[in-house]
Amino acid sequence: MSALLLANAASTLFMCGLIWMVQVVHYPLLAHVGPAELALVHERHSRSVTWLVLPAMSVELVTAGALAVWPPDGVSAALVWAGLALAIAVWAVTGLIQVPAHGRVGREGVAAVPALVAGNWVRTVLWTARAGVVLALLATAH
Repeated sequence: MSALLLANAASTLFMCGLIWMVQVVHYPLLAHVGPAELALVHERHSRSVTWLVLPAMSVELVTAGALAVWPPDGVSAALVWAGLALAIAVWAVTGLIQVPAHGRVGREGVAAVPALVAGNWVRTVLWTARAGVVLALLATAH
């Protein structure tokens, strides 16, 4: 089994689990934090989660790109490229939708939380699809 594929799968599956927890548990709870506390809770969330998310997302993107260059034996090129496209899409949605949505929560408070939750569904779906891709890659790699 390719170490590259294992690193890609580990980072993707980690992020898939994390995004579902954030989507279903953490983000919705922000709507129930009092206005006076929301700024502090949101700032601490943003600072703390970055230490988990940035390394895992970086490993995921780099290894997805490397798999496109050096695919393991037995894997579908279409799956490898789909995985890379999904990883790029996750980064794009993060930068174009979620980072600005976090900025709005910081400025506008609880009124901006529904948009944060709604926008994060896109990433949740993308990471779930990536998890399916990496599981298929693991199942077919020699």
